[in-house]
Amino acid sequence: MLKIWSMKQQQQQAENAEGAAGKKKKKVTAAQLRVQRDLQELTLGSTMKMNFPNPDDILNFTLTIEPDEGMYKGGAFHFNFTVNQNFPHDPPKVKCTQKIYHPNIDLEGNVCLNILREDWKPVLNLNAVIVGMQFLFLEPNASDPLNKEAAEDLRTNREGFKRNVRSAMAGGSVKGVQFDRVMRFNEHHTYGGHDMVKTAAMPSLMDTDMAMEMGCIDWIDFVMKEMSTYTIPTHLLFANVF
Repeated sequence: MLKIWSMKQQQQQAENAEGAAGKKKKKVTAAQLRVQRDLQELTLGSTMKMNFPNPDDILNFTLTIEPDEGMYKGGAFHFNFTVNQNFPHDPPKVKCTQKIYHPNIDLEGNVCLNILREDWKPVLNLNAVIVGMQFLFLEPNASDPLNKEAAEDLRTNREGFKRNVRSAMAGGSVKGVQFDRVMRFNEHHTYGGHDMVKTAAMPSLMDTDMAMEMGCIDWIDFVMKEMSTYTIPTHLLFANVF
């Protein structure tokens, strides 16, 4: 259960303090009360994190999704949530803060999820939106795209789409578009008896499956750019690639 402050108690305390100081009482809105309830009922899995940049503002927060399976495994994807005062009659606004390669997220970060658009109903809650967001990374939907090129790749060449995903997540370019590096920080790896700690948001250099997907030439170039983030001899980086 996500622990969140009690809006009613906070309101009462604020009213008491303001009343004593002769200030105007600050009213808690219906949208804030509904968001509070949604947050209290929300259970986040280990692959998701929420953050409130302003602890006094629960209508604006961030969600980080860190898939542990599927094609986007190993990434950390950040989204801004903005809830307006007409919530729950209006859906929350959700936008990705990174440029990522995904059929349902365009290059500006707009998200294509049906319950954020025509299928939204006031009975739906934030948990439904967050679960839907998580599912987009487990099962990208090529039939309802915002990035049509990525959707076409997914429909016609699934293996090529996987390679594009890994390249984009590593901060590479796909079809002339440069993407943000979104691989998670501080991952630990062991290779040849050596314990390595990743110190930058990058994919594992010892992930030979990824090496085969990217192709040896691209892989070598990538390693040469990023190997300074590891404390391991260069010859070991390539030992398992060829």
